[in-house]
Amino acid sequence: MKIIGVLAVAGSLLATSAYAALSSDETKRLSEAGAILTALRDSPDKGIPVELWRRAECVVVIPSMKKAAFIVGGEYGAGVMSCQTSRGQRTNVRRVTRTNWSSPIFMQLAKGSWGLQIGAEQTDLVLLIMNQRGVDTLLNDKISLGADASVAGGPVGRTASAVQLNAEILSYSRSSGVFAGIDLSGGVLRPDNDADARAYGPHVTARQVVTRRMAKLPAATPFLQALRRNVGAPVAGN
Repeated sequence: MKIIGVLAVAGSLLATSAYAALSSDETKRLSEAGAILTALRDSPDKGIPVELWRRAECVVVIPSMKKAAFIVGGEYGAGVMSCQTSRGQRTNVRRVTRTNWSSPIFMQLAKGSWGLQIGAEQTDLVLLIMNQRGVDTLLNDKISLGADASVAGGPVGRTASAVQLNAEILSYSRSSGVFAGIDLSGGVLRPDNDADARAYGPHVTARQVVTRRMAKLPAATPFLQALRRNVGAPVAGN
């Protein structure tokens, strides 16, 4: 029985590592998401404050949100999400928390109409999920923005100290190279189950991707590196 159990676990691990048969579209999502985060990093006076990167439970990046022909007057986008996973390390004087990021989950966002494009057919979106309740709701199925979780346009610049931040999700848009906060209330954000199945296997859930050590996706390396750079130095605690 022990041998059967070991073989079952080994088979499961092999199955997980055997997937990652991403389509060109999914590979492009990861590449473009990394480029968007790099652009944010390179413009600190016009980007997301580092304090918010560090506080966020998860980050969603949706490149090229565009008008969707099958949604009358609406928009549709496909992107990726990663969540922070912290490991504590005890030193002689304090506990240092070093932040890592989970393997990415593929995501979808749809909305009837925001009017978010002004003179543009598409825009890039970045969403920061700021608490665990929002993460749990999303991983269970989906989030209706503004209903299941409050959402608001996030502050831009080096500091968020002058802004009252009560929203569970902070959202940003980029059009023509300019980042700005945007209210996405009324949208529906959910995992892209088909893409996740191609990446990790048909029986792996979005929650398992976030909470377990999944097979690495080589195409995700630039995206995850960009996340680490945006967070900056490890956060020290007592």
